[in-house]
Amino acid sequence: MKLAPDCYQCLQRLIHQAVDLATGDVSLRRKATEEATRILDSEFSYSQLSIVIATQIHRVVKEVTGNPNPYRTMKEREMALARELFTELTGQAQAAARGQGSRQDSDEGELRNRLRLAAAANAIDFFREHDSTKEDIRKPVSFALDDSEQLQRKLMEAGKVLYLADNAGELYFDLPLVKWMRKSARVVYVVKPEPVQNDLTLEDVRGTGLDREFGEVISTGTASPGVVLSLASDEFNREFESADLIFAKGMGHYEALSELPGQGKFFYCLRAKCKPVAESLGVSLNSYVAMLQ
Repeated sequence: MKLAPDCYQCLQRLIHQAVDLATGDVSLRRKATEEATRILDSEFSYSQLSIVIATQIHRVVKEVTGNPNPYRTMKEREMALARELFTELTGQAQAAARGQGSRQDSDEGELRNRLRLAAAANAIDFFREHDSTKEDIRKPVSFALDDSEQLQRKLMEAGKVLYLADNAGELYFDLPLVKWMRKSARVVYVVKPEPVQNDLTLEDVRGTGLDREFGEVISTGTASPGVVLSLASDEFNREFESADLIFAKGMGHYEALSELPGQGKFFYCLRAKCKPVAESLGVSLNSYVAMLQ
């Protein structure tokens, strides 16, 4: 998905947020803002991807301010919030199941519930207040586009699934789905090698102690929102090419991968949190999507 007119303002907002989080030094803020804006103005084109420009913006902000992880505190709060909500929601689900006196009556039903749980956490957004995020995650998820039946069939046939993670707090909500997928396929959980925005990193996963539960965890090899294949490591590109299914969380992955021929290999799980992405998908703003491409 290429840039839309609305993307310029969003990228401007990203610059100011990243700079403000990176340093309190007024002179450094000014310099970082000027250099990042110069990149935005020179690179912005309707043939370009937003994540390519965002990657360059974050790189220059880190370099100018000397802060390698501007979003650290924000991520820590998001992960604490997500852990709290995951415990709350899974507890409610278990209580409801006991009240009904039975477990899910089909693999399809179990998959759809775990898919909804994973999608709910994609309401996390570094441009939103935590109270609003918490309220949205607690709401039942209904998919505007629902290819969960196709996902089940793909998983039955897949030898290897690449699960592309998104925001750091989402890992708690991803784990039940990853464990379910691992019953029928090899699942490789993919994160970032180092901080970029509030994306999940190898350090984040290890810090929670959940790395063993996820099984195989690798990184893209590049600190970019979403995945820029030309910048990614050889290891990641090999895994990407050999995977039977790419399960992609979040808008950044959709924006990048939707430019490639899907051939039934890409499955997107996201909340359409901006107008250009929603319009590209043909859904209303803030709709949830579970779509096979």
